Amino acid sequence: MDFTPSEEQAAVRELAARIFADLSTHDRLGAAGTGTDAELWKALCAAGLPGAVEETGLLGLVMLLEEQGRVTAQVPLAASCAYGILAVARHGTDEQRGRLLPGLRDGTTVVTGAFPAAGGVTSRDGRLSGAVEWVPWLRDATHVLVPDEERTLWLVRTEDAARVDPVELTAPWSAGRLVLDGATGERLGRRGGDAQPDSHPDSHLDPHLDPHPDPYADVLAAARVAFAGLQAGVCAGSLARAVEYTSVREQFGRPLSTHQAVQLRAADAYMDTEAIRVTAYEAAWRFDEGLDIGEAALTTAWWASEAGKRVVHAGQHLHGGMGADLDHPVHRHFLWGRQLDAYLGCGTELLAELGDLLAEGDPS
Repeated sequence: MDFTPSEEQAAVRELAARIFADLSTHDRLGAAGTGTDAELWKALCAAGLPGAVEETGLLGLVMLLEEQGRVTAQVPLAASCAYGILAVARHGTDEQRGRLLPGLRDGTTVVTGAFPAAGGVTSRDGRLSGAVEWVPWLRDATHVLVPDEERTLWLVRTEDAARVDPVELTAPWSAGRLVLDGATGERLGRRGGDAQPDSHPDSHLDPHLDPHPDPYADVLAAARVAFAGLQAGVCAGSLARAVEYTSVREQFGRPLSTHQAVQLRAADAYMDTEAIRVTAYEAAWRFDEGLDIGEAALTTAWWASEAGKRVVHAGQHLHGGMGADLDHPVHRHFLWGRQLDAYLGCGTELLAELGDLLAEGDPS
């Protein structure tokens, strides 16, 4: 494994860091409330950052999302890239890629996903019914990727949904409750063996088969890795704020950062943050190399969930009374960290799923 960024990945990450630093300031975030920063999203798309994921891969996306997480920028980057660009590029037909990817690149098309659970929605002849209690960035999305009870993936235009009810989450993710009542869905890709001429040109498999035999599992794994990368950035930003604060805040005549208890708490938070980051990088690298990432995706999701909430709690705690101020920047990291913990799933559930996966692969 080599996690050294390519020239393209490094350039994209540097550009993203500059844009986020310039436009995702504390004052602008306060003014945005719980909505998306439309100007920031427009700037990211104008710079070609969502579209760059097609070239830089999931590892490149993780690096982008780290930069977003550092400043808790309110844009649907993780959702639209994981459930949109990567999903369509890997599993869409030639016609779907040609029709959908241009809009995904320039931001006029925004896709989110009714993941991770499948089974809440049923499909009958391409018409979908059911409800998903909350979907991140749904109020901003033009399309939502919905798995049915058989884990077939369907793209549904949000305007075709029976209802999209606003849902306020812990973090300001413009979420909504999705209700479908016979909505028409477009199947992503096609069934294996369908007699259609288009195929993935780099696939060594039968040209009439999807090179990724379980699109649902593939998209779910990529999304878990992407949101874990976002959590790595959220934690890094929270810790950076704590380090800055404790370096200037004095107690008993010396900076808080000189106290051993503070140093140990910060060191633990740093190790947790690095564990999230390195496991996300490993899973993303495996994904880009075409290797199985089921176990790696669950591993990084567990770290992002369990360690992530430890880090954001530590960041708030190290701010003392200031950490309880709802308007303080570190509180935003706390809210995002807890929301990502909830979205990725609790640690025991993820460990149970990982255990089942390991047991399936045990020859004994």
